[in-house]
Amino acid sequence: MPLFQRLLLLPYNLLWLPALPAAFFRLLGRARKQPAYLHHVQERFGSFHTQAQGPVIWVHAVSLGETHAAEPLVRALLERWPEHTVVLTHMTPTGREASKALFGGNNRVLRAYLPYDFEPFVTRFLNHFRPMFGIIMETELWPVLLTACRRRDVPVLLANARLSERSARRYACLPALTRLALGALAAIGAQSASDAARLAMLGAQRVSVTGNIKFDVEPSPEILALGADFRARRGTRPTIFAASTREGEEEAILDAFIRTRPLGNPETLLILTPRHPQRFDEAETLIQSHGLSVSRRSAAPAEPAPIDTQVWLGDSTGEMFAYYIAADVTMIGGSWRPFGGQNPIEACAVGTPALLGPHTFNFQRVADEAVEAGAARRCDDIESGMRTAFALLGDSAARTAMSEAGKAFAAINRGATARTISLLNELGL
Repeated sequence: MPLFQRLLLLPYNLLWLPALPAAFFRLLGRARKQPAYLHHVQERFGSFHTQAQGPVIWVHAVSLGETHAAEPLVRALLERWPEHTVVLTHMTPTGREASKALFGGNNRVLRAYLPYDFEPFVTRFLNHFRPMFGIIMETELWPVLLTACRRRDVPVLLANARLSERSARRYACLPALTRLALGALAAIGAQSASDAARLAMLGAQRVSVTGNIKFDVEPSPEILALGADFRARRGTRPTIFAASTREGEEEAILDAFIRTRPLGNPETLLILTPRHPQRFDEAETLIQSHGLSVSRRSAAPAEPAPIDTQVWLGDSTGEMFAYYIAADVTMIGGSWRPFGGQNPIEACAVGTPALLGPHTFNFQRVADEAVEAGAARRCDDIESGMRTAFALLGDSAARTAMSEAGKAFAAINRGATARTISLLNELGL
């Protein structure tokens, strides 16, 4: 490693020494709501028991969204390199559980936590799995890990890369480390030209636009059947889906639902799914405190929600497509407060009209193009979003037009997985 890189990484590594106890106590704190944070803790410190058979491809998907986005790419990797094992790493139990749900029956896909970016832990990780090459989904720039891979001649691709203006400003605060991490990448496949431009401004090279892999995610036949089952269960009741909501959004959504429901159709059902599973119980308590009757998906998984249910709490993971299929219109969570929004692609793919709040900076291009295509509408706040949802429930022609536009929008944007595999081939892999 060049001397200037060693000098740059030395204080970064030293900072980890006091940070490691804090990181451990942070895991303990998170385990209060999600006990799974205390499972496989040794992996976060570079100790692994899982053994891979044959050559290894390493794919990192930090949490739930990245794991689902990685699904078509992982399947393409298994097909392109049939003798290899994919080691899928995560940072959250939610991501790990999602990978288990997606690939649990495939012995060529292993899962582990990515260790903290401290040189001894990174060395143990690379010595244990010895990947032939690596793929990091979206934007996770760990300077020690990436420089170690480059030193070992392990090419790493940043795939499905996205970088909002806000994130670009944060990375720009540490220009030397950011350039070091970006310079260690073999190539970058960006979601859009604007993402590519922001990465290039930070010092990235070998950047190409490959598109958004999430457009290639397709619901399995089982999920399609489950969605049809959900729709049959709710019968003829008009249904609004508040999808992947974040803290602070649910209360305002419930308030708006209570105010608007009597003015629209009082039979309307609200499906609510918090983004983070550890908040399911909190959401149920919140619904009850609003005087609304609630049923949980987990309470009677084979039964329809009781007819007097006003809010159906979707306390499950890996079933988002099914909830979208069950709904007449959806309000995309994370976009009503300044969280940056969740991705509307799944809703568009199955033809569910999507309503977006004002905060979509994490998926700005997709959100803007979905609105432009007629697949989504943007609303100023939750109150106007709920009014728009009820208006669409009473306008079947508008819903049909948005549904068809959503399917067309999703179809025309597919192909990022194949372009990413082509990029790997261009690297000689």
